[in-house]
Amino acid sequence: MEVKAVAKYVRIAPRKVRLVADLIRGKSIGEAIAILRLTPKAATVAVEKVVKSAVANAEHNNNLNVDELIVSEIRIDEGPTLKRFRPRAQGRASRINKRTSHISVKVSEKKEG
Repeated sequence: MEVKAVAKYVRIAPRKVRLVADLIRGKSIGEAIAILRLTPKAATVAVEKVVKSAVANAEHNNNLNVDELIVSEIRIDEGPTLKRFRPRAQGRASRINKRTSHISVKVSEKKEG
């Protein structure tokens, strides 16, 4: 059984969050959280929060054993972009894109065999 958790509109660019997501894809929950705690990237805070939420959903809603869960799927989708303008030389302005992410995590029980 797969259990899901989603965080939307996280104010970190998807490109940066995907670097962190690739580290924990397919790992057990204990190993994934240990990796996230030791990785020096800002996105680890948001990803860890969503992983913990998915584990809590699995434990509370579906009575699954936490020790047997793995991160079966983790997807980082692009959210809406906030567009801002910055003054430049000679009276010009350039656009700054502040990107957001949607983080989706699915956890499931380990496959036997």
